Amino acid sequence: MTLNTKNFALIGIAGFVAVRHLQAIKDTNNTLLAALDKFDSVGNIDGYFPDAHFFVEFERFDRHIDKLKRTGTKVDFVSICSPNYLHDSHIRFALRQGANAICEKPLVLNPWNIDALEEMEKETGRKIYNILQLRLHPSILELKKKIEEDPAEKVYDIDLNYITSRGKWYHISWKGNTEKSGGIATNIGVHFFDMLTWIFGDVKENIVHHSDKDKAAGFLKLEKARVRWLLSIDHSDLPRDIKQKGQQTFRSIKVDNKEIEFSKGFADLHTESYKKILEGCGFGLNEARASIDTVYAIRNSKPVGLRGDYHPYLQKIL
Repeated sequence: MTLNTKNFALIGIAGFVAVRHLQAIKDTNNTLLAALDKFDSVGNIDGYFPDAHFFVEFERFDRHIDKLKRTGTKVDFVSICSPNYLHDSHIRFALRQGANAICEKPLVLNPWNIDALEEMEKETGRKIYNILQLRLHPSILELKKKIEEDPAEKVYDIDLNYITSRGKWYHISWKGNTEKSGGIATNIGVHFFDMLTWIFGDVKENIVHHSDKDKAAGFLKLEKARVRWLLSIDHSDLPRDIKQKGQQTFRSIKVDNKEIEFSKGFADLHTESYKKILEGCGFGLNEARASIDTVYAIRNSKPVGLRGDYHPYLQKIL
């Protein structure tokens, strides 16, 4: 162990995204001391940190982290991959233990949660970081650079279409419960809304055309863009050619009718996110705020139906 090695704990290690955090911790030459999940199918730890302590009860995990602190072994970061509705509580736990928090998106479900966490940062002197990996994607960085170089008054027309198939299990799990996941727009769309507001500016108008348990669509007027968006987890919504190829996901972003290719380049973005965080320049509460405001407004809007500037693909799937 080197002098610069940081100690990590991880909450939600049985989830699908946790392996990216395990890889990032390993890639940045740090160590995982302890992990928590109520599910015990966590054999993937063996490929990364087989000596890490594992707990299925929060109370025992809490006691272990506290004992480490009292015996001189400091946990520097707590990585949070738990269900969306638990993020706020688990971030608070990390800060109370004297650790910084690295949290998957969405950071929280409600805008006022960010205000309260901001107070906790001040009280504890710890930092809260959000994984916003699209901001590190080469194609997205190239797009942002192009927009910054274009005339300041230019307004762009954007179509976002993201369909990622999910089986019947989805609605039985916490993901299918809007109070726990935030709904479709939050659960699978928050990183797209973050990316769009990061590049094209604040939301000036937010209209929802359709929203149900499987799909949502709407329109955003940003400072420098008009965005028609559609998100779905329904396999039947996939374009025919995608189905014929046996693919489960369709992702498309068109800016002024030109496709932005970013289907590749995702593999190492969590590691890049960790590198930025360890350098002290990760994405914090202020960076997370705009997307949380956006998805909260979408979740609490009444759909207006097929009128106005709705996504053209919506009419094909309703």
